[in-house]
Amino acid sequence: MPPNIRREVIRMFDLYLLTGATGFLGSVILRKLLALPARARVLVLPEDPLRADLPAGAEVCPGRVDDRASLEAFFRGDLRRACLIHCAGIVSIASEESGRLWDVNVRGTENILSLCAERGVKKVVYVSSVHAIPERPKGETIREVSSFSGEAVVGPYAKSKAEASRIAMEYAARGLDISLVHPSGILGPEDPSRGSVTGIILRYCRGQLPFGVGGGYDFVDVRDVADGVLACAERGRRGEGYILSNRYADIREILQELRFLTRGKRLLFSLPRRLVRLAAPLCEKLALRRKKPLFLTPYSVYTLFSNAVFSHEKATRELDYRPRELRETLADVVLWLRRARLIDT
Repeated sequence: MPPNIRREVIRMFDLYLLTGATGFLGSVILRKLLALPARARVLVLPEDPLRADLPAGAEVCPGRVDDRASLEAFFRGDLRRACLIHCAGIVSIASEESGRLWDVNVRGTENILSLCAERGVKKVVYVSSVHAIPERPKGETIREVSSFSGEAVVGPYAKSKAEASRIAMEYAARGLDISLVHPSGILGPEDPSRGSVTGIILRYCRGQLPFGVGGGYDFVDVRDVADGVLACAERGRRGEGYILSNRYADIREILQELRFLTRGKRLLFSLPRRLVRLAAPLCEKLALRRKKPLFLTPYSVYTLFSNAVFSHEKATRELDYRPRELRETLADVVLWLRRARLIDT
């Protein structure tokens, strides 16, 4: 985090409103806010089992982003010196769109932003995704764009984030001081829901990963993304987006590093891409039937072999965003898994 953020954040905002506070990124942002210290009000699903794990000091409001009437308590009071960080959303590698995905990611964002505009919230940061940005041909670096369309991206999740980003830009054009951040694949310790990437690491460390696949992606530390979000609240320009990425790493490199850290087994990587693509629909159907977390789906395979070379130069220049080495992140994930007794020490 930039060394001057403690002084400037407190001066700029009297209150932070945070959605998605029990999620991976939201929970890290909340801990950083309370450490400043800053006043934080968080929106939490009434039935969220992780609600009990929220740190002391957070002002908790039950509600749902896709239920506008339930947001009244969250938006109460004078918000002219408040900053809202909208992290709530569903991350999915499923191949087919669910109504819930669209309700939360799109309609929920519309609800939040319309209330921000009506109640005079001073600053808004919307956590979008690099998936909202159209892919460039192989060999070209992907940078920020100023317009979004679900038609220009692939997959239900990407389309939902692109549509929500389009709505955010419309509000910026109307005068709402909103900035967007576009994280790449978020990774790091203390993942409360053990999402897809954390789940793969956990399965490898337990010796339960049956095979490796080719391809790769840009993986970024959740703590660096949280710092980038807070810096964007402080210095992000209205109607501008900022890619919060790290660097491209292939899956072989990641699993080799995990093998070094855990003395785990070597995986067979020689599964041809064609075979992986043929197996993906079956793996997804089996996981859904057994109500297991999704691991290999046609969308995840597409993502692993897509162009995932992103530039965070703009965020570094304007937000002083500087992600740490991937090796450090992986070491901290393994350390957390051991301390949490999720893997053998």
